[in-house]
Amino acid sequence: MRALAAVNRYFLKYRWLLLLGTLFVILSNIFKALSPGVIGDALDLLIRQLQTYQQLTDEAAKAELRSDVLSGTGRLTLYYLALALGNGLFLFLMRQTLIIMSRHIEYDQKNELFAHYQKLTPAFYKRHNTGDLMNRVAEDVGRVRMYVGPALMYFLNTITLFILVIWAMLKVNPRLTFFVLLPLPVLSVSIYFVNNLIEKRSERIQRQLSKLTSVAQEIFSGIRVIKAYAQEEENSRYFEEQTDIYKDRSLSLARVDAMFQPLMVLLIGLSTLLVVFVGGFEVIQGRLTAGNVAAFIIYVNMLTWPVASLGWVVSIVQRAAVSQRRINEFLQTQPDISSTIPDQGIISGNLEFSHVTFTYPDSGIRALEDISFHIKAGQRVAIIGRTGSGKTTIADLLLRLYEPDSGKIRLGGRPVQDYSLHDLRASIGYVPQDVFLFGDSIQNNIRFGLPDEQQARVEDYAKAAGIHDEIDSFRQGYDTLVGERGVTLSGGQKQRISIARALIKDAPLVVLDDCLSAVDAATEQQILDHLTGMLEKKTALIITHRLSAMEQYDQIILLNEHHIAATGTHAELLRTSAEYREMTEASRKGELI
Repeated sequence: MRALAAVNRYFLKYRWLLLLGTLFVILSNIFKALSPGVIGDALDLLIRQLQTYQQLTDEAAKAELRSDVLSGTGRLTLYYLALALGNGLFLFLMRQTLIIMSRHIEYDQKNELFAHYQKLTPAFYKRHNTGDLMNRVAEDVGRVRMYVGPALMYFLNTITLFILVIWAMLKVNPRLTFFVLLPLPVLSVSIYFVNNLIEKRSERIQRQLSKLTSVAQEIFSGIRVIKAYAQEEENSRYFEEQTDIYKDRSLSLARVDAMFQPLMVLLIGLSTLLVVFVGGFEVIQGRLTAGNVAAFIIYVNMLTWPVASLGWVVSIVQRAAVSQRRINEFLQTQPDISSTIPDQGIISGNLEFSHVTFTYPDSGIRALEDISFHIKAGQRVAIIGRTGSGKTTIADLLLRLYEPDSGKIRLGGRPVQDYSLHDLRASIGYVPQDVFLFGDSIQNNIRFGLPDEQQARVEDYAKAAGIHDEIDSFRQGYDTLVGERGVTLSGGQKQRISIARALIKDAPLVVLDDCLSAVDAATEQQILDHLTGMLEKKTALIITHRLSAMEQYDQIILLNEHHIAATGTHAELLRTSAEYREMTEASRKGELI
C-alpha cells in the first residue's frame, strides 16, 4: 500500500465525491441489512397465525384471522419493497459518484504522467523503450483506476455491510453469530498468503506486457524493413514466443485468483451449515424463532458476494500497487535539465560557445572537446565536418537537450541557463537531422508551432522550402495526410516540410541540421536561394555535409575529432586549411566527406 499512497492526493482533490459516495454506500447497506429482519418477522407471523388458525373452529374467527394475516403480510411486503427500492436507489448513486470519481482520477493521472514525460530529456528516452512508456500511461493507469473505483467501492460496501449485518445478528443471538463468523479467520489467513503470490506474479506480468508492447511497436514501425528482408515469419515467431511468456504468466496468476472463489464458497457454505445446525438447536431450546434462523441464513448469503469479492478486490489492489509503483518510478525520475525561470519572451543576439566539452552520459562517448566560437547576430554560419565529429551535438546543446560537462553557452550575452526553456526553444527554429512528421495533414505539420497561422503564410513558407508545387499537385493539397512519421512522403519532401515548419516560427535564430541531405543539388540550390531572403536579419546555424555554396556563409566552422580544426570564410579556409581544401575537392568529385 506504500506505492498506492501516491493516489491519496487525488482522493483529497475529489474528497466530496468520495464522502458522498461513502454516504451512499452506508445508506444502501442500511436498507439492505434491514431486509432479512422483515422476512424473519413475516415468517414468524405466518407460523404464529398458522398455529392459531389450526386451533380455531369458528369460521368467522378463521376469516378474521386470514384477513389479519393478509393485512400483516401486506404491510411487511410493502415495507420490504420500500427497503429494496431504497437499497437500489442508493446503490445507483453510489456507483455514479465513486465510479465517476475514478474516471476523474484516471484522467488526471494520465495527463500528469504524459506532461511529466514531456519534461524528461532525450537521455531518459534512450534508456526506456516506447512500448514501456505507452504501457505505463495506458495499462498501468487503467489498473490504478480499478483500485480507486470498483475496488474501493466494493471494499467500502463490504466493510459497511459486514458491520451492519454483524450488528443485526448480534442483536438477535450472539452465540449463533459467533459460530457464523468462525470461518472468517481462516479466510483472512488465506488472503494474507495468497496476496504475496498475486503481487509477485502481477509484477512479472506487467514487465512482460511492456516488453510485448515494445516488440509490437518496433515491428509496426519497421514494417518496411521487415518486408524488404522477408523477415515476417521470423518476427511472427519471435512475437509468438513473447506472447507465450505473457500467456504463461497470466495463467499462473489466474490459477492463484481461481483459489479464492472456491474457498469463499466453501467457507460461506460452512457458515450456512452452522446456522442450520446451531440455529435449530437454539430454536429447540426456545432462544430463537424459525424466522430468526431464516434471517440468519439470508444474512450469511448476503455476505456471500462481499466475501467472494474480497479476493477479487485484493487482486485488484495488488495489481494496482504494482502498476502504481511503476508509475511512481517514472514520476520520481527528475529531468536532467529543468528551469524555474519565468518566461520573458523571445531571445536574440550574439551566440557564443566558450570552452564547451561534452560527453554523452549513457554511452560515455566524447562528442565535443574545448569548443569555442562566436557568431554575431544576423550572421549565417556553416558547421561542417566528417560523420561523428560532433556537429549535431552543438545543436543539441544549444537547445539544452543536454548540458555541457564544462564551458558556457551564451545567447544575447547571457548563459542559456538564465532563460526559461520555453523562451530559449521558442527563439530557435530547428530542423533536426532525423526529420519527424506527425500523422496529420501537411498544413498542420507546417504550422505545428503556430496552430492558428493563416493558410497564406503556410503556403509562403512552403514555397521558401521548395515544396509548395509538389504539395499543390497532391489530390488533397495541404490537407493531405502524411501517415505515421510521414511514411507517405519521400525523404526530401519530409525534409522540406520540416524546413517550412521551422521557418514559419519566425524565430531570430535558425538551426538547420543537415536538412538538405535527401534533395538533389538543383533543389538544394533552389531552397538556399529562397532561404537567403527568409534568413535575412536572422542568425542562421547550418550544419551540413555538403560543401556547395560555401561562399554565401559569413563564417565556416570545421570540426574534426570533436575539436574545431579551422574557422573562417570559404576563401580564408581555402588558403589556410589543407583539410578544408581536401574536403572541397572530395565534394566536387561527389565523394562522401
